[in-house]
Amino acid sequence: MKITKVRPILADRFLFVLVETDAGFTGVGESGAWGHLPASATAIQTFSEYLVGRDAGEIEQHWNTMHRFGHFRGAAICGAISAIDIALWDIKGQALGVPIHALLGGPTRRRARLYAHVKAPTRERVVEIALQRKAMGFTAIGHLNPFLDEDRERPYFRSHARKIDDGVRVVAELRDALGPDVDLCVEIHRRLTPPEAIVFAHEIAPFRPMFYEDPIRPGSAEAMGRVADAISLPIATGERFFSLEEFQIHISRGALAYARVSISLCGGITGARKVAALAEAFDVAIVPHNPLSPISLAAALHLDAAIPNFAIQEYPLTGDSAGGDEGAPHLRGWHLVDRAFEVEDGFVAIPGEAGLGLRLAAGCEQAPVVARDIRMRSHLDGHVVDQ
Repeated sequence: MKITKVRPILADRFLFVLVETDAGFTGVGESGAWGHLPASATAIQTFSEYLVGRDAGEIEQHWNTMHRFGHFRGAAICGAISAIDIALWDIKGQALGVPIHALLGGPTRRRARLYAHVKAPTRERVVEIALQRKAMGFTAIGHLNPFLDEDRERPYFRSHARKIDDGVRVVAELRDALGPDVDLCVEIHRRLTPPEAIVFAHEIAPFRPMFYEDPIRPGSAEAMGRVADAISLPIATGERFFSLEEFQIHISRGALAYARVSISLCGGITGARKVAALAEAFDVAIVPHNPLSPISLAAALHLDAAIPNFAIQEYPLTGDSAGGDEGAPHLRGWHLVDRAFEVEDGFVAIPGEAGLGLRLAAGCEQAPVVARDIRMRSHLDGHVVDQ
């Protein structure tokens, strides 16, 4: 079964790839090179020159060739490899008439537990939306920033004491409102320095967060490890990692308890499976990252089904039912695929269809491209802050 065409598709805020074969099967994948999708689309086109005419089933061979031929890597390139890899697994599953997880040794589970997104500019709205998610049946909420998603056009400044106090108050009010039956997946979005991260972790530990994600910028395993050594909360990180080696360094240092694998960035299903096996050897759990479309989510669900160390799946539910900016709750990118996921009691069924189990919807290619601006929030002193 030969590859006949590899085509990137920029649609809305996403980058998909379609891989066609001479046997009539077409696979779909998605790049997670968030902010660099046009560059990733160019990388897909470059890889197409190698792939066309080759056997679609030689996934590991193609994965190694694309990673190693040019010596240099990065998010745009690895996002392209990830998208192609997912599409090739989709083709193999379709050709054999089985879901992807069956090719990986699964399923180990029939459903995946989810955590829903909560995003708001004020403490009151965070609590209000979190209660809505609980009413919808979710048993965990995430994308949960105690320092809030404020207007990025407004310069930022708070004293150390005020910053810590405000963040602790958000977590405390969430725990009080939600009770112990909803887990808090606290995501700091790299807002803190190592000393701040240690102080804040000690303050919120009594409210029992499930994990403490990216308290600092995740570039240094040693810095993240120092934070992990000093606190009792389990750290989650890895959503920006595009290689097995980045996970290896952090896991070996003891810098994380939950590996946030981005399946559309770290090498697709092939790469994520390697990370999961490495993590399993260190008793580290997998929490797949997915702020992308249902295509990336479907790929993650196949991984979730096939590995023993899966913990919980990020579910990018946007909007709220109280007139928020994005209207009623919906799965991000839902309008670009051919079917919806059915969530019940905070779980979603593992796809059982052959291959990935999702197709791009008719008209997907006509969806206007939403560009991601290059901008950061300014600190009051004129420098930049992560948010």
